[in-house]
Amino acid sequence: MFCVKVLLISDQESEYYWDYYQPGRLDGVDLIISCGDLSSKYLSFLVTMGGMPLLYVHGNHDRTYDRNPPEGCECIEDRLVTVKGLRILGLGGSPLYSGGPHQYTEKQMAWRIQKLRYRIWRAGGVDLVVTHSPAQGYGDADDYAHRGFACLTRLMDKYQPQYLVHGHVHMNYGFKRVRVLHHGPTTIINACERYLLEI
Repeated sequence: MFCVKVLLISDQESEYYWDYYQPGRLDGVDLIISCGDLSSKYLSFLVTMGGMPLLYVHGNHDRTYDRNPPEGCECIEDRLVTVKGLRILGLGGSPLYSGGPHQYTEKQMAWRIQKLRYRIWRAGGVDLVVTHSPAQGYGDADDYAHRGFACLTRLMDKYQPQYLVHGHVHMNYGFKRVRVLHHGPTTIINACERYLLEI
């Protein structure tokens, strides 16, 4: 059976792949997915060193990507792409809390998902959903800025993707925060810093 090794990254540049990088550390990785809030220089470095595709969505702190986009990387905001045989849907941004860029109300995020309905149908479904914020009740936090989107939970109910990966909620935000959760057939992964996934 064909296996795709995906490096998931988000929110914190990994010292292992950045400050203390050594040649060969990305060997075997087929695809890198960024869930947001990372330096564009970091993303460009990874794709240059690894030579594999790098897909990304925006985090709520990605204010400079318009002026200095990550070179050699592909933005998948509001898109469904097929890479390495995986149907991947991108929905970046966080809940609206300060009026900054890449922040959405629940209604706005639900409308973004609604507009992708035909593309998902035409692709025959979706395997992996890439978000910045988590789904409501699945890895989100209690404060206003880090609450999850209820419409992402409904998306999992309707399309039953194999995975939903997100960032935004750092692993050190709470005692014993769980990185991997499940909602029906969907595995939910917090990609904070780095996580290696084999599909």
